[in-house]
Amino acid sequence: MQIVLLLAALTLLPAIIMSVTPFLRITLVLHFLRQALGTQTAPSNQVLLGLALFLTTLIMQPVTSQLADTVWGPLQRGDITLDQAADKAAPTLKQFLSKYTREKDVALMLELSKQGSPNSVSDLDLRVLVPAYVLSELRTGFQIGAVLFLPFLVIDLVVASITLAIGMVQLPPVMVSAPFKILLFVLVDGWNLVIGSLVKTF
Repeated sequence: MQIVLLLAALTLLPAIIMSVTPFLRITLVLHFLRQALGTQTAPSNQVLLGLALFLTTLIMQPVTSQLADTVWGPLQRGDITLDQAADKAAPTLKQFLSKYTREKDVALMLELSKQGSPNSVSDLDLRVLVPAYVLSELRTGFQIGAVLFLPFLVIDLVVASITLAIGMVQLPPVMVSAPFKILLFVLVDGWNLVIGSLVKTF
C-alpha cells in the first residue's frame, strides 16, 4: 500500500513543484518578460523552464536542507513512520508558505472551506494555505509582469506614432520596435536585473 501511495504522490510531484514553490512566480514573470520583448520563441520554453527550475532549487535550498535533516533522514533510518514524517514536514512548509501568502487570500480560503480563523499559522490546514499561497503568487507575478511591460509599451507607442506619422502603413510597428526593445534590454543588462530582483523578492 505504501508503494502505491508513493507512486500516486510521484504523479502529483510536477503539480506540487509548480504550485507550492517559487517556480510559479518565476515562470509567470519570465513569460511576461518574453511577451514584453516581443520574442515569441526566444528564449525557448525549455530554457525558461530550466532557468525557473534551477532558481527554484536555489531559493528552496534552506527549506529542503531542513526537511532532509528533520524528516527524510529519520524516515530512511526507520526512526519515524510515513505519517509521522508528514506531520514533521508540515510546520516547515507552513512557515515557508505563510511568508508569501496574503491574509486576504487565507481569509478567502477559510471562508470557502467554512473553517474558523486559527490562532496561529501552525494551526492552518495545508489544504487552506496552499491555494491561498497560489493566489498570492499569481497576484505578485502579474504585478511584476505589468511593471516589466510598461517600458516596452512606451517604446511600442513611440515607434507606432513615428511610423504612422511618416506614412509607413505597410510596415508593422512591432517589427520596427522589436530591435529597439531588445537593444534596450541588453544595454541595461536586463537579465541580470530581472533575475536578481526576482530572487530577492523571496
